[in-house]
Amino acid sequence: MELSPGDEIRSAPRIMTRERMRWYVDALPTVEANDGRVHFSVPTIHDDDEYARGQGLPGIISDGMITTNWILDLLLRSFGTQVLEDPGALLTKFVAPVYEDVPITCVLRVEGVQALPQGGQRLSLKVWAEDGAGKLVTVGTAAVKIH
Repeated sequence: MELSPGDEIRSAPRIMTRERMRWYVDALPTVEANDGRVHFSVPTIHDDDEYARGQGLPGIISDGMITTNWILDLLLRSFGTQVLEDPGALLTKFVAPVYEDVPITCVLRVEGVQALPQGGQRLSLKVWAEDGAGKLVTVGTAAVKIH
């Protein structure tokens, strides 16, 4: 794949469902227990509407790591496991809440292409996740070596 600065790769939109949010919240206590059963987290802004409203939100919001995971998924689908090789990197920041039933699209934009002395290229990428209105919810940078 030949990429130049300014080129973008966009994912298909995914809907942030209540079920997706719940899976993420319950994953940690379930993995920690490691007993073959699903374990539920204490109420948080990510899984309990009443608790979220008590914190000034209109309802539950997704954990920001979900959108980071979706950005990583787009990187892996676009470049394969090369994303995991040195000098690969991914840094993100969550800048706006994601509410239930909102479509999310992830984007990779090439910011720079650098030839590597050992061969191949290093792509510097601007990455983000945006809602259906184009509002940024997660922003960051990534780097990937391509052969």
